[in-house]
Order: sequence, then C-alpha cells, then structure tokens
Amino acid sequence: METGESSSRCQLLELPWEDVLVPHVLCHLPLCQLVSLQRVSKQFRNLIQVYLTNCHSLDTSQLGAAIPQSAFCRILRDNSVLHHLVVHSCSDWLTDLELLPVIGQNHHLEKVDVTGCRGLSRRTLVALSLSCPNLQQLSLRQCDWVDSLSLRSLADRCGRLVSIDLTACKQLNDEAVCYLVRKCPKIRSLSLAVNANISDGSVQEVAKLCTELEHLDLTGCLRLRNDSIRTVAEYCTKLSSLKVNHCHNITEGCLEVLRKKGVDIDVEPPLQRALVLLQDVVGFAPYINLQI
Repeated sequence: METGESSSRCQLLELPWEDVLVPHVLCHLPLCQLVSLQRVSKQFRNLIQVYLTNCHSLDTSQLGAAIPQSAFCRILRDNSVLHHLVVHSCSDWLTDLELLPVIGQNHHLEKVDVTGCRGLSRRTLVALSLSCPNLQQLSLRQCDWVDSLSLRSLADRCGRLVSIDLTACKQLNDEAVCYLVRKCPKIRSLSLAVNANISDGSVQEVAKLCTELEHLDLTGCLRLRNDSIRTVAEYCTKLSSLKVNHCHNITEGCLEVLRKKGVDIDVEPPLQRALVLLQDVVGFAPYINLQI
C-alpha cells in the first residue's frame, strides 16, 4: 500500500508543473489547502511556490482570519503578476512594510481591497498611484489615514477607476472628491459614506461628471440636502442603487423621483415605515391602498 501511494505521488509530481499542474489542477483547490500542501514535502513546497508565483488573484480571507505575517510575506514574495489583491483579513497587523513591496512589484493590479487596514499610511496610496496605472477597483473603507493629497495623487495616475469605496475616510473633503471625479469620470460605484465633511457641492460634481454612475452610497453624510439628490436624479440616468440612510435633511419629495425611475433606495417611504412600525406594535398591518 505504501509503495502504491509513493508511486502515485511521484507520478503526480512528475507531470509538467507550469503546463499541467498549475493551470489545470492546483487552480481548482482552495488557497488554504494549497498552503497546507507545502508541509507535505520539499517538492510540494516548491510546486505550491510556483503556483503562488504565477497566480493572478489572492484573497487572504481564504486562509482564515489569522494568517500570520510571515506567511503573507512568503506567499507573495516572488509574485509579480497579481491582478486582484484582497487583504482586509490582515487588518490587525498589516503595515506599509509588508504591503509596499507587493505593490511595487505588481504593476498589473486592477483590484485592491485594504478595508479596515488602519496600520497602513498614505504611502500605500501613493505607491498604488505610481505602480498601478491599470487600477480599476479600490476599497479604502475605514482607512482613516487616507487624506486629500494622497487621493489627488491616485486620481492623477489612475484614471481608469470604475469603483472606489471611501467609507469613513474622514480626512477627505469636498475639494478632494471633486478632484477625484474630474480625473476619474468613468466611476460607476462610489461610496462617500460616514463623512461629515461631504456637502452638496461635491455630490453635485459627482453627478455631473460621473454620468455612468450606477451605485452611490451617501450613508451618514449629515450635511447633504435635497439639492444634491435632485442633481443626481437629473444627471445619473444609469443609477440603480442609492444609500442615504441617516441623511436627515434629505426628504421623500426628491427621493420619490428616483424611486419612479426604479432606483433601489435604502430608506423606505414614510408611509411604508409607518406601516412597519404599526405592525411591530399591534402584530399586523392594516390594509391600506398605497396607490391612492
């Protein structure tokens, strides 16, 4: 039995690695299993390293919530062909020291997600702008180190952006957002949520310049009023979803225009909200003809 297993293992590893095993076998295995295979033998470790060196996409959450810092550095040590990089599961320890070398050697990056990575700095954003001109999707959600100057650097060099999440990037202001959309008018998905500095002026600029916009998140932007939403309704004819929860100065009157266009809005109409509350209190909702 041991002889058979040994023979089988040898036959597998004798197959062409880069022509057969990497593109046709290993690509079907979860990343966590591939990393575990490195412990089987020295040959398997070398094989998996070849795979990791040539993979185009890496999501560290597939390795579990507690991927060690040393493992992260080892996995990406030789890779220079990444297109997608998602590292939000490393937010507890990730710093510029680990990420900057990865960005510097991967000039084909199109999607980067550093959600919640508060240990990074503006140097990461500058590095992306200098090294990754093809960047299209970027999540900086809850990265409060993002400032206006580094965002301008990104906008100057990454004009192909179609999706950017700036949720809770609290250093940003209207001027930075306006500069971004002037340089990146192809944006289709934008989040400015949880930013008290954002006002009608920047949202109106977004609407007028990003006419291909499909998804807009303004949750918790407390300074916004109806004027910005009216401009969005006028210019963003392809909009499919809008989030304005906790925007207390935006009224149903201007949201109704978007509802009639089929836009999905995260705030229910006042009457619908009242019916839900009533159902919670009395246990059922009375029949009301909402078409009246």
